[in-house]
This record gives sequence, C-alpha cells and structure tokens, in this order.
Amino acid sequence: MKKISEGTSAILLLAVIRGALASGAVEVKPSVNPAVVGDTVMLSLSPSGTVSSGSWSVGNSLIITWARGEQLVFPSHDGRASVNVLTGALNLSSLTVADSGVYIVQSSNPQIKANASISVLEPIRNVTASVNQTNLMEISSSAVVTCSVSSGSSMSFLWMNSSSEVTASDRVQLTDAGSTLTIVNVSRHDQGPFRCHVFNSVSNGTSQPLNLSISYGPDGMTITVNGQNTTFFSSGSNLSMFCSAQSNPRAHLQWAARGGLMNTTGPLLELFSVSEDQSGTYSCLAFNSHTNVTRNVTANITIADVSGSEQQAVNMWLLPLLLLVGFFL
Repeated sequence: MKKISEGTSAILLLAVIRGALASGAVEVKPSVNPAVVGDTVMLSLSPSGTVSSGSWSVGNSLIITWARGEQLVFPSHDGRASVNVLTGALNLSSLTVADSGVYIVQSSNPQIKANASISVLEPIRNVTASVNQTNLMEISSSAVVTCSVSSGSSMSFLWMNSSSEVTASDRVQLTDAGSTLTIVNVSRHDQGPFRCHVFNSVSNGTSQPLNLSISYGPDGMTITVNGQNTTFFSSGSNLSMFCSAQSNPRAHLQWAARGGLMNTTGPLLELFSVSEDQSGTYSCLAFNSHTNVTRNVTANITIADVSGSEQQAVNMWLLPLLLLVGFFL
C-alpha cells in the first residue's frame, strides 16, 4: 500500500505540474536581474516541468528553438545561447547592454507562453568632474561643471558641495540628466569642493574633489592698531597697524599717511616711539590684479602727550582748593 501511495502521489504531482504548465500559470525566473555586462543569466520556468519543445525570443527576434532533444541557435546569439531540452531553461552568456529586453518562451508541448524583462547594465568606471574655465570672476562669471565616466549605463547623478547635496535653484541648474551642473553668477561661497556621484543598479563611483577658483574682492577691509579698535595713543608708544581684506587672489596692500603714499607694503605697518606730529589719517589701499578692483580703509590716529595732560588736570583740581584755603586765612 505504501508503494501504491507514493506512486499515486507522484502521478498527482506530475498532473498538477502539467496542469499548471498547460493553464499558462508559468513564470520566467531570471537567475539575476539586473545583470552586469559580461555575466551569464539563466531564465528558468517555474514551476519546473518537462518542456519537450519550444522557442525563446527577445522582442521579435528568435534566439533558439528546440524539439526531440535537439536545439537550433539563431545567428544573432550563436555561441552565447543554449537551452535545457528537458526543462526549457535558457542560458545566455557574455551579456551586453543590447541584451536588455523582454524574453518570451513559447511551447506547444505543453501549451505555454511566458515572458520576463531583463536589464543588462554596464558598471560605472572612472568618474571625473571638470569645469569649463579656470579663472572665474565673482558675480560676472558662470561655472559649467561636467561629470563624465569611461563606462556605464542607465546612470543617475548626484552632486555634492562639501558634505551638502547640490539641488536646483535660481542660480543652480542641473541638466543632461543631472550630469551637468551650471552655477550662474558664481560667488566666493561656490568654491567647493564639488564631487559627482554616479550610480546604477549594479555599481557606483565618485569623482575626485574639484575646487573652483573664483576671483573676488578686495572688500570687507579693516584696520586694527595694537590688536584693538581704539585710535588714541600716548606719545612714545609703539604702534602696529594691521590691515586685512577679503580677496582672492591675495590683494596687494600699500600704506598711506596724511595724504601721501608710504614705502610700506603688506598688511603690517609699524611705528616706533610715535610723537604728536604723527597724528592723522592712515590708509590701507588694496588692489586685486585679477578683478582690477582697488579699495581702501582709513583710521584716524590721535597721538597726545599724556603726561602733560595729566599735570594740567592736577593743576585744575588744586586751584579751587588753594583759593578756598586762602579765603579762610
């Protein structure tokens, strides 16, 4: 009885499989999807059963047919396609991007028709970012940064400025499926570093950081004296005046005093043991040779004989006191 039960179960299972195949409830199961260029993919039928004859095609092009244990491969897939003549599973090797498509299996024994869509992608390699010009001027220039790869397909692009994602705005445009970044009227805050991240379903890659060279300034100029904002000093003091300017490239700095240019260039002007006759207006002139802009900042310095002033203040305090003493005498 046990053997009869096992045999009966096997017959019933076979009948179920054949019924499923015949009813069209068959699915094509790719071994991998999406696949990578150069890989091999197997398209098998589920549920599995005996398919003694049939054909595989992609789109309207036949790939292979089989019957009575023999198979015929069409020239378009010669050397790359084979079929399991018992189960109807298709094996396709040395995949190319052109192999992407809808694969259809048909058979009259049993009566089946099923399909599956396969994507074959090329891995992304050698991502690079480049800019259209190297000498950009703040406000007056626009930067066009292009992302390219040596290989890749079905790609998506993501731009990063330092650690922040770059998104489209009034000044920022993303075109060519995101591979081109355009920044209109660049500012000093657009220097980067920029990175281009490229990805698809099977791989990804990121470019080396790219910094934009943007010329700006000079502006935001200041003068500090002895590290302070005060401009009043006593005779005999040593003064260290420091001039700063926001500028790229670094601005050429020239000092002037009381309307005349000095021989001192650079950010630091030092005066030793100053006297009252050195009081007046001190200016720092800044020139950027790339932007061709000149600006200046001034400081009005007052130098006084503090000791004489203190004696005068004491005398003015003592005079009323002496007058008051003389009155009582």
